[in-house]
Amino acid sequence: MYKREKSIQIKSSASAFYNNLSILPITDKNLTYFAVIHGSVVNMVSASTDGLNLSHRQLQSKEGGMVHGTSLIMQASWCVLPSRVLLVVASQKGIQMYESDGSIMVYWHAMDTPEAPTGCSTGSILVFNIPPKGTNITVSEVLEQHRDPITDIACDSSDDKTCVADLVTADDSGVLCIWKSGEDFKLMYKIAAYGGTCSSVKMWNGIIAAGYGSGQILIYNAATGTVNVVVNAHARWICTLDVASESGKLLSGGEDSFLRIWRICRNPESNTIEVEHEHTECVTDVQICGAKFCDPEGTAFAVTGYDLSEIIRYVQV
Repeated sequence: MYKREKSIQIKSSASAFYNNLSILPITDKNLTYFAVIHGSVVNMVSASTDGLNLSHRQLQSKEGGMVHGTSLIMQASWCVLPSRVLLVVASQKGIQMYESDGSIMVYWHAMDTPEAPTGCSTGSILVFNIPPKGTNITVSEVLEQHRDPITDIACDSSDDKTCVADLVTADDSGVLCIWKSGEDFKLMYKIAAYGGTCSSVKMWNGIIAAGYGSGQILIYNAATGTVNVVVNAHARWICTLDVASESGKLLSGGEDSFLRIWRICRNPESNTIEVEHEHTECVTDVQICGAKFCDPEGTAFAVTGYDLSEIIRYVQV
């Protein structure tokens, strides 16, 4: 069971985008970073574990790293790399990469220019080479398998690095591409659209969970690209998924104002993937935009809603 905790106030409300919440736990400092998009601004909050001590920062969409712009921000997410953590902000104008606390912008990549013709809604996926430190960031590869705007990208969040595939990408038509990352990215499987937009996708321990506009969650085996489980999870559009890397808990949020927690695992005898429902929470009168676990075990989670200037938190009891 989970109980509702004190909410965290943010400077402005959440825009009505899929997956409009990113969380980075800083365990050694007992802090959690939250990022929520509002138009051309990213609202960042640094909160203590008890939620009492808050520090706010707002990041504005920029052009060339110097001039404030008004371009719409479509995604903001922390990328945890082996040697550093970056906050990546994607807007209509381009891609900004910041140090994890948002204090310094280390890289700017312009979109839709003569030098960089890949626009923000073409389905192209840019692969960047990130050094352990510094600003010498370069584009190493462009993946061109999707023909519709990208809705979500996820890597395998488990500690098992022996999986054949370790990255999945989804687009607005519902197509999924499963990749093996490396010096050159290799396409393992391309899965045809299934009944509409795939709004959110997550990967864990060789298992892919994909949420759709139909309200269904499809569970795929990443090694084969086949559907193992179909879950009729929500009455309306699924707008966010998240997975707790150390427990296999799956969090789903839908436009029906419900949050649900599931547990995914492999049956050791049959090696089949199984899904079990664990918890349901109704966030009354809130159009959910994003929901994330606050820790790798999944003992707490947070949720944002359209036109809601707060982050609602729940803790396991």
